[in-house]
Amino acid sequence: MKNTILVVLFITSFISFSQNKTDKEKSELYKNYREDQFYISVTYNLLNEKPANVSQSGFSSGFHLGFIRDMPINKKRTIALGLGLGLSTNSFNQNIAITDANNKVSFNVIDESEINVSKNKFTTYLIEVPFELRWRKSRPTNYSFLRIYPGFKLGYLFYNSTKLKSDQGSTKLSNIDEFNRLQYGLTLSAGYGTWNIHAYYGLNPIFNNSSKLDGAALNLTAFKIGLMFYIL
Repeated sequence: MKNTILVVLFITSFISFSQNKTDKEKSELYKNYREDQFYISVTYNLLNEKPANVSQSGFSSGFHLGFIRDMPINKKRTIALGLGLGLSTNSFNQNIAITDANNKVSFNVIDESEINVSKNKFTTYLIEVPFELRWRKSRPTNYSFLRIYPGFKLGYLFYNSTKLKSDQGSTKLSNIDEFNRLQYGLTLSAGYGTWNIHAYYGLNPIFNNSSKLDGAALNLTAFKIGLMFYIL
């Protein structure tokens, strides 16, 4: 009987020790849990603030990738701030001829009844700094959860190019000064698990104040919508 009591006490102590160790490991896991993530996004790009005679055609695409550092701000670590660094390339197919004559860049709407255009687009390449307020229903061991990440994105344009190809010839320009170097806007990523909707609403014009179309400032802004994939 005495031996039986000793065995029971030993087993109970062992289970208690193991449970305490597991609880401690869980506590450490939650304490250090954060959603640091690489991200990849593909978007469909639209132009806002278009003059009446400006239109888009074809598929204007964007490709974005980078890394976001997650900084939880509540005990459950379901609310966090996210700060990142990334790269972005964006193309816009439209009917504005961007040409250079005598070292002066000009913007003119193409008359498609007179000119047959096979390609006309401008492309921007940016270094981006996304900032997000992150809310999610997540746990350290659960990788499929609901998330809503509103935010702000600041971009520095380090390169740009334009391509116009028509039956009257081809024009290619690169790194012209008429683009705004700083571009910024509001963002929103929301979804469940791998699949997330992503949107960007530009707050400042793509081109600077010296860019004129028919004598008026060309105040085109970007709106991008697509899919965002987060990779742990």
